[in-house]
Amino acid sequence: MLSVIQRTVLLFACVMYSVVAGADASPEKPNTALHAIAQELIDAGFREKQALTERLTTIEDPNTLKFMQVMVDGDLYYRKDDRVILINGDDAITSFFTGQEVVLKSKRDIKKISVNNKLRIVLRSGIARLQVFSDDPKQRIQAAVNLLKSADDLDPETLEQALSTEKNTDVNEVLLLVKGVRLLDADTEAQRLEGVSLLSGSLYPDVRGALANFQRSAEADGRTTELQAVNEAIEKIESLLTLNSVAENLYFGLALGAVLLLAAIGLAITFGVMGVINMAHGEMIMLGAYTTYVVQQLMPDHIGMSLVVAIPAAFLVSGLVGIAIERGVIRHLYGRPLETLLATFGISLVLQQAVRSVFSPLNREVATPDWMAGTFMINPALELTFNRLYIIIFSLLVLALLALVLKRTLFGLQMRAVTMNRPMASSMGIRTGWVDALTFGLGSGIAGIAGVALSQLTNVGPNMGQAYIIDSFMVVVFGGVGNLWGTLVGAMSLGVVNKLLEPWAGAVVAKILVLIFIILFIQKRPRGLFALKGRAADMG
Repeated sequence: MLSVIQRTVLLFACVMYSVVAGADASPEKPNTALHAIAQELIDAGFREKQALTERLTTIEDPNTLKFMQVMVDGDLYYRKDDRVILINGDDAITSFFTGQEVVLKSKRDIKKISVNNKLRIVLRSGIARLQVFSDDPKQRIQAAVNLLKSADDLDPETLEQALSTEKNTDVNEVLLLVKGVRLLDADTEAQRLEGVSLLSGSLYPDVRGALANFQRSAEADGRTTELQAVNEAIEKIESLLTLNSVAENLYFGLALGAVLLLAAIGLAITFGVMGVINMAHGEMIMLGAYTTYVVQQLMPDHIGMSLVVAIPAAFLVSGLVGIAIERGVIRHLYGRPLETLLATFGISLVLQQAVRSVFSPLNREVATPDWMAGTFMINPALELTFNRLYIIIFSLLVLALLALVLKRTLFGLQMRAVTMNRPMASSMGIRTGWVDALTFGLGSGIAGIAGVALSQLTNVGPNMGQAYIIDSFMVVVFGGVGNLWGTLVGAMSLGVVNKLLEPWAGAVVAKILVLIFIILFIQKRPRGLFALKGRAADMG
């Protein structure tokens, strides 16, 4: 019988042995068909590797596709001493089967499982086959799109099999395009014409490239029938591309109109109530944008939330500055529009210089949150950005909220009363001076919110507001002074017209043409599209 001390020593020795054995053991002990083929690849020649690669596609293992992709990329290695399969990535070297990072004493401890061009062809064909028959529809459609670049990666029999078994219409549509690309190189004219027919109307760039190559080939060989067919197919695609370009410009125009709406709302209600031409309105936009930048600097780890916080912050900062301007300067200049214009222009220069002194003259970049980044695809030739969509929705929400404030609150009622008849409103006990101040603050605050939106489209700089002040005045004059509905229609109209004119006239000429149109329009309708009744209208 062993004593207690002997048993303790024996147990301790067993534990230590297991620890040492575990430390020396290879971290890779998978008993799978994929692992077995990987081990055979280490010693195989290129011909043997081709046969092993073809066997890979028959293995039902979730890591097979990844293995082949790493191999074709030239990142598949093995460690010489224990034959552990490794991925030699840009950032680290990891075990393929365990995912654990491997630390090497020397780069000579590992060796690459080399591939040649013939083996790459076999690998790409196998990868395409696995992806096309994947259980994930997204992976299947991505595989089909990749095949448009190199249709030969998938043999005709496998392609027909995929077409016959595919239930997803989107994937099936792209696979038909792959078939069409392959048919362009067919031996008979009927098959080539079928390929052109399948590709006609497709907006994928690779399809257009394939048709362009076929067009040159048909023209060089004098194949008249095929040349006519491919010309018609290309003309159809060009027409669709033109329509998509118009749709894209229309979308960009609505986004520009949304920014102009936010910038012009404040100007519209300010001018409608007080008759003040505020040349410092652009600087309220600039202050809102810089507020967004400051909030992001204070919340660097919460970019998404910082943008939400910046909206009320920008409203308060710009609104308070607007109230200070009205109480300090503008209220002493009512009835003298030229002096008001000059005074607010001077204030705009002061604010610009103040920002330069605090933040420097250099532009500042405001980060876009993840939920606003990226695009959504309408079709292969039309991708629209999320940030512009959010800005369009946001501007409409601000307009709806402002309309609710003006219609349903006491302040809105008093502001409308002052707009209609200031002397009568004053005689009814409304403090018109404070209504003016709060109205100016409200208009300035909304301009600050416009700065938040603009910070997601362009860099933040001291002069950014100047680029929108003239457009804002044009929106107000065109839509009707003080009329929210007119401001909406005017902003969206000018934004869309600008973007539709820019492709063929250029940005500067487009603005000039819009300005000429507004001048001619005002000659016919001096009060704009939707004339406001009351004191503001009488001032015109």
